[in-house]
Amino acid sequence: MTPLRLLPHIADALQRGVPVVALETSVLSQGLPVPQNASAAKQMFAAIAREGAVGALTAVVAGQATLGLTDDELARFLARDGVRKLSARDVAACVVQGADGATTVAASLSLAHAAGIEVFATGGIGGVHRGAPFDESGDLTALSRMPVITVCAGAKSILDLPATLERLETLGVPVVGYRTSELPGFFTVGTGLPLTQRAETPLEIARIARAHWALGERSAVLVVQPPPSETALDRAVVDTAVTGAILAAEAAGVHGAALTPYLLGAVLAATHGLSLPANLALLEANATLAAQIAVALSQLPPR
Repeated sequence: MTPLRLLPHIADALQRGVPVVALETSVLSQGLPVPQNASAAKQMFAAIAREGAVGALTAVVAGQATLGLTDDELARFLARDGVRKLSARDVAACVVQGADGATTVAASLSLAHAAGIEVFATGGIGGVHRGAPFDESGDLTALSRMPVITVCAGAKSILDLPATLERLETLGVPVVGYRTSELPGFFTVGTGLPLTQRAETPLEIARIARAHWALGERSAVLVVQPPPSETALDRAVVDTAVTGAILAAEAAGVHGAALTPYLLGAVLAATHGLSLPANLALLEANATLAAQIAVALSQLPPR
């Protein structure tokens, strides 16, 4: 068994130098509800294609680490039947045990880097949990050691955002605001947390990443952009919803890998469903920006 399977059209794109954007599958299999998860996948792929790039879902399929899913495989992942949630540490066991696994940010970065893909799009990264500084997502460690441009709307609103930003600084991960000088809050345009780096164009981001890696740095470049204003939520509304969701999770004894999906579901209920269109819109916007960056990167000299 080969370590990594690439669907033919993805392998061909990489060989010919066509820009490729990696995408995670956990948001489809554990994050978004059915059938909106299928809508999200369709919108992200369409957004990437419009910009002249190719989208590649990362996953483990029946024990095979893969870039790209067939239509039948995607349908299985969207149905969520028996699909594990994988961080980077979980991939090898899923491969050996012949299981299906949906990749989080950490696992997606690992597979993207192994395939030679330099740009990855997601909704929001994991980080430091509120009230539990010892509970830190593996996404942060992966970002510190995987040289992949990662486009997101900040860290998920359910997290301790100031602590997450501090950890990214400690880990040496540059956080670049795309046309913003403030950390976005996933569902919200801002958080009040200032950023030290800002870029105005996809080409500028591509050049920053190239310079970062040319200087010997091996971390990701984390690109954050606010969610689209027409679907973004009010910060006070989100903070109230998250506080209530955390209390509900504690009362229900929810923890570990199940915590993030539980909290996002609780926020969805508390915002009367408004967080769902916000999530779909930011995923599409991030896929668009990631594709623009990948195209710009393809026009620069290689590393």
